[in-house]
Amino acid sequence: MKFKIGDVVTRKSHNNDIVFKIISISEDKVYLKGIDVRLYADAYIDDLVQSKEIHDDESIIEENLRNLNINRDNYFYLPGKILHIDGDNEYLDRCMNFYKSLGIKANGLTIKEDNIKKRILSLLNDYKPDILVITGHDAFYSKNGDKSNSNNYQNSSNFIDAIKESRKYEHNQDKLIIIAGACQSNYEALIKAGANFASSPKRINIHALDPAIIASSIAFSDKNQSIDLLKMIEKTKYGSDGIGGIITNGTMYVGFPR
Repeated sequence: MKFKIGDVVTRKSHNNDIVFKIISISEDKVYLKGIDVRLYADAYIDDLVQSKEIHDDESIIEENLRNLNINRDNYFYLPGKILHIDGDNEYLDRCMNFYKSLGIKANGLTIKEDNIKKRILSLLNDYKPDILVITGHDAFYSKNGDKSNSNNYQNSSNFIDAIKESRKYEHNQDKLIIIAGACQSNYEALIKAGANFASSPKRINIHALDPAIIASSIAFSDKNQSIDLLKMIEKTKYGSDGIGGIITNGTMYVGFPR
């Protein structure tokens, strides 16, 4: 079968577990990008099977709307403001639609992972968010063995540098809540650098919307009250295998009367 850029496929060698879009073709090899998973991959053409592009964004949005514990009859709510920096413009657009559907004020910018650290201080001063998301693409090069070494990852060191720069702007982890990482990122190093939440404890792939799910949950949690950490993490696609974090205060003001 002849494939072209933009086709949606799965890989027979991986039991067709992840749905990809073809982004480039070179001789007998193709280069792939996950539809729902923040993952780049490559494969031989004879390993591919045609598939259908099916997003689960709408069901995720509906579930998160159902879980909002908000009394709109008597109170008004001011959720925390989000600045979402993403290395991938398509995933960013989906996250921004997610925020909009939930009624959260969010600003989003597409910046390649190795450039975030250079711009982050200026952006924090411009937007003054309560919650900062730093994400995009990453990968653990398992053949190198040592998962504690951030040099064995595609972009973990870039995320770490961006977190450290952000903490120069605001050291207090309840005044600026940082969610960082992507597929297979060095979770322990991101947390140590100053992130409140990070991926990926089990070095697995994460869903495109997982960082936005955590950010929105914090945005809708009452200010100066601790979040339910386990419940929040379980809202994500793969739970604590994909994302972990620290107990953090919420960012939402609640007012009366409406």
